[in-house]
Amino acid sequence: MLSRDGLFINREAMRPTYMPDILPHREKEINNLANILVPALRNETPSNVFIYGKTGTGKTAVTKLVGKELLEKGKQINKKVNFIYINCEIVDTHYRVLQNIANHFINEWSERIPFTGWPTDEVYSKLKKMMEKEGGVIVIILDEVDKLKGDEALYTLSRINTELTGAKVSIVGLSNDLKYTEFLDPRVKSSLGEENMIFPPYDAGELQDILKQRVEIAFKPDSIDSDVVPLCSALAAQEHGDARRALDLLRMSAELAERSKSPRITKKHVRLAQNKIEIDRILEVIRTLPTQSKLILLAILLQEQHNKKTSANVAITTGEVYEIYKNLSKKARTDKISQRRVADLISELDMLGVITARVISKGRYGRTRDIKVSSSLEEILDILKEDEVFEELSNYKVQGQTRLL
Repeated sequence: MLSRDGLFINREAMRPTYMPDILPHREKEINNLANILVPALRNETPSNVFIYGKTGTGKTAVTKLVGKELLEKGKQINKKVNFIYINCEIVDTHYRVLQNIANHFINEWSERIPFTGWPTDEVYSKLKKMMEKEGGVIVIILDEVDKLKGDEALYTLSRINTELTGAKVSIVGLSNDLKYTEFLDPRVKSSLGEENMIFPPYDAGELQDILKQRVEIAFKPDSIDSDVVPLCSALAAQEHGDARRALDLLRMSAELAERSKSPRITKKHVRLAQNKIEIDRILEVIRTLPTQSKLILLAILLQEQHNKKTSANVAITTGEVYEIYKNLSKKARTDKISQRRVADLISELDMLGVITARVISKGRYGRTRDIKVSSSLEEILDILKEDEVFEELSNYKVQGQTRLL
């Protein structure tokens, strides 16, 4: 039976995308960014600015909040300001960036620029005409700017002011990579002439304040134990002060409490949520692995399956994995890589948390690795089987130590 009863008043308030009116512990950053962009209200071109900080440090939230206030103030004093937000993880090419900005100015009588198909020069020409017609100051936010493919989009936007007479453009770039601009083409760096801002991670106390603010908006009264928020904050503070992590952890804890029909969110739900989030993260990593890494992972899974069926409590070694991998790559008709490269990819899987690969000594026989899968074998197999090739390969069974049927 579906029930409307639950712990939430406003579930969306626990999403990282939710925009509260006040952002705790980011007053300094809000003021600094507002001071950089305020010339837009005098119809002057603000400096380009790049904002750096780890995931979950409030870069996007602060930028959107300042942009919202900029638009509202512009309307009050009758100054034309446009604020355009682009996520470069999704919109990652020169063409797509220009197309997205241009389509911001489309009205019911204008022709939309298609997803693909036009020459980039034509899109750029149309964009300039639209900007000239719109006038005023246009602030363009490029979130995850380091995900852009190539420097062309940044170069084009950083030079566009030299070709405009009735409009002005300012760029705000957001990145997790502090060294991003060091690797840009010197022409782009010169054209940008950017200012820099760095957002520090939140500490556990600051994360508590952020969560307490959301708890008041999101949950019914008396639905959360007093030690839940400090625990979520402490766990997230260990992960580089990531507010998104803290919010996800508390939201998942509440959802698990609801599903178990618990009247309150407790520390037990937080621990369960922590485990589920970690498993979900690993499964998403597996989905995005390259083919060779997936073949090696499948070889480990097949050997582990065989050991469980034969009750053989023995370590899985790199040599065994390589022998199974050779058979799998042959059956998948993919190029075979060397055993040394397989060992490197096993180390990468270990680093990603998909497996554990502990080095053990074999005395005079040298050293090898004891390889184990860190998550549910069946869940990982299900992810790999989403690819038809791996669904077929997963049906092969290990015979003895290294041969496939």
